[in-house]
Amino acid sequence: MHTGTLISLGLYFALMIGIGVYAWAKSTDDSEGYLLGGRQLHPAVAALSAGASDMSGWLLLGLPGALYLSGLVEAWIGIGLFAGAFANWLIVAPRLREQTERLGNALTIPEFLANRFPDKAVALRVIAAIIIVVFFTVYTAAGLVGGGKLFVTSFAGLFGDTGMSDYMTGIWLTAGVVLAYTMVGGFLAVSLTDFVQGCIMVVALVLMPLVVLLDDGGVTTVVNTLQGVDPAFLSLTNGLTFLGFLSAVTWGLGYFGQPHIIVRFMAIRKLSDVPVARNIGMSWMAVAVLGAIGVGIVGRAYVEQNGLTLEDPETIFILLANLLFHPLITGFLLAALLAAIMSTISSQLLVSSSSLTEDFYRLFLRKQAGEREIVNVGRVCVALVALAAIAIAQDPDSQVLGLVANAWAGFGAAFGPLIVLALTWQRMTGAGAVAGLVTGAAVVIIWISLGWNSSFMGGEGIYEIIPGFAAAFAAIVAVSLMGVARTDQAAAV
Repeated sequence: MHTGTLISLGLYFALMIGIGVYAWAKSTDDSEGYLLGGRQLHPAVAALSAGASDMSGWLLLGLPGALYLSGLVEAWIGIGLFAGAFANWLIVAPRLREQTERLGNALTIPEFLANRFPDKAVALRVIAAIIIVVFFTVYTAAGLVGGGKLFVTSFAGLFGDTGMSDYMTGIWLTAGVVLAYTMVGGFLAVSLTDFVQGCIMVVALVLMPLVVLLDDGGVTTVVNTLQGVDPAFLSLTNGLTFLGFLSAVTWGLGYFGQPHIIVRFMAIRKLSDVPVARNIGMSWMAVAVLGAIGVGIVGRAYVEQNGLTLEDPETIFILLANLLFHPLITGFLLAALLAAIMSTISSQLLVSSSSLTEDFYRLFLRKQAGEREIVNVGRVCVALVALAAIAIAQDPDSQVLGLVANAWAGFGAAFGPLIVLALTWQRMTGAGAVAGLVTGAAVVIIWISLGWNSSFMGGEGIYEIIPGFAAAFAAIVAVSLMGVARTDQAAAV
């Protein structure tokens, strides 16, 4: 790798750590500052932070890889996600911002659920925290796999026989930088770095397809090349069945239950900022998703035209960055990929840490723990979750999209119906909340274990979020209707 590329990456790492130090000085004196940035996020920061923490390495690795391999039909995942994100901003964001502050100034999603349903407070906090820690460890591992792939592809042979190009070295370096600014600066550091990372990501996703198109001879040449590969490569319906369509677009259901995304809604500085943040966030997402689709499509054309071999489709972004750009720009593009990976990892680590500290440590071990103690325990928990994720990510053959799909479905099914109904339905009970939480997570785990997401009843698989979300929603409604809602619960919505 050229020295210019290393300089760009070095500057990026220094910027992330510098933001962490700034946030440490501004907002880590108490748990509200460390876990929610004091609820003072600017709408632009909240919007891009939600978007960057959402998209992760999936946006620059998983989605382009799927499009590279199967064609435009894979774009339905992005379309479903866009619709789900928009609904999330409309339904969840304003209500969650208002209710979490009003109901006991909750700092975590489990704490909000406990305040909303006090008769099942302990059960909800414990079960929700367990689900968050388990699924986020897997989700974090997906990001680390992306970091490992980046270093294997881009740094091979750079340091001779020192092993610096090894997959695990990439994982440790990625985790190390994330830990540096997350442990030091907490939520504000994570949100500010997400904002910067979101800007870098969207510029890279606009730049790369345009450069590839110019290098390939324009749109007509790309289209002709891809039609030579498969006449239906650019068709949105090629080989698409009803179940396949449903499995793709229902990714959007997962947004309602992603703690690392919706926690940004809790931290926006005031309720009136939500529409502004929504407009910024959805504009960013539209450009980013279209760019990722473009990378996969034009990347396949470039590989075909130049007779290249790409063993792992999920590394198409890295291949194009290394072949087409000046080393300084290559460093910027690789920083964009690292930004996508690190923004999500840092958010997941912090949310997992907040659940461990607020919903386990403070709840069971040290009810009278001081603010400084809670902040320090949170930092330790960030490191522990990261180590567990590193252990899971050790397999270099892991597929980023597959790991993300499983974790996304787990959160979407367990928390999605629960959050939506808790915010909007007065009749919901604490028992119903517990039933939905357990049912959603259990159905997803069972569905994956039986392999029904790959093949169901001899046919094609069904994405696990569909049965999980439906079962959780039904369980909440059925159990709630059998009980009696408390008056203080009804007043919450």
